[in-house]
Parts: sequence; structure tokens; C-alpha cells
Amino acid sequence: MTTANPTASFATAATYRPGKVRNRVLWTLQIVLGLFFIVASGGPKLLIPNTLMENAPANLTIPFGLLIFIGIAEVAGGIGLLVPRLSALAAAGLSVLTVLAAASQAFLVGQPAMGIFPLVLAAIFAWIAYERRTTLTDLRNTFSQ
Repeated sequence: MTTANPTASFATAATYRPGKVRNRVLWTLQIVLGLFFIVASGGPKLLIPNTLMENAPANLTIPFGLLIFIGIAEVAGGIGLLVPRLSALAAAGLSVLTVLAAASQAFLVGQPAMGIFPLVLAAIFAWIAYERRTTLTDLRNTFSQ
């Protein structure tokens, strides 16, 4: 009769690291998406918010403060993707942010087809967060000491 050792399975799960090829794919995605969110998505919201507000569709009115907050969250998430210890936390946050972006496209703007791209990004960010989950454990252990 064999007995299960619950701590052995926890130790294996806590020390999971992706393989070499998977790690390269993850870093490529993290760098490309991180730069995208810093330069193309969040940056304009912080640098030219008035222009974005003027050019927004008539059925999508976002308060100025919310636009700035979204820009800060996107830039912070993009930077977090590039920092190894913060990558899982940033990916999880960006996953939530992109799901909310898809919901706003579907329900506020009335164009559900425009929500497909943010949902694809949400799935990619969820995968990155899952694969980098050991950084969350390491981060928790750093702050609990």
C-alpha cells in the first residue's frame, strides 16, 4: 500500500519552471506585448488624452479620469511584463483589464465583434500568468519574511 505525500506534490507545483523553448516563447510574447501596452495602448492615453476623448465614438463616453487610470494601468502592466519578478502579476492584471475592454466593446459600444481581439489578449495573458506562476510564490515569500 502506498501513501500519498501531500507536501511532495506541493513542492513540485511550487518549483515548476517552463522548458527552454516555452520560456523563449513566453519572453518574446512578454516583450512584444509589454512594448505594445507601453507605447501603443497606454502611452497615448497618458500623452494625448484630450485628442482621444475628441475622437472617441459618440456612443462611448469615458470620463477623463478613467481614461488616465486605464492608461496608467496599461503602462504599469506593460512594464510589469518586462520585469521577471512581476511578470505573472502584470499578466493577471492585464488579463482582467482586457476582459473589461472586451465587455465595454460588446455592451457599451454595441460592437461585440470588436471584443474578440481583447479576449484573445486576455487568453494570452492568462497563459503567461499561469506559466509564470512561480514568480507569484516567490513574490509572496519575499513580502511575508
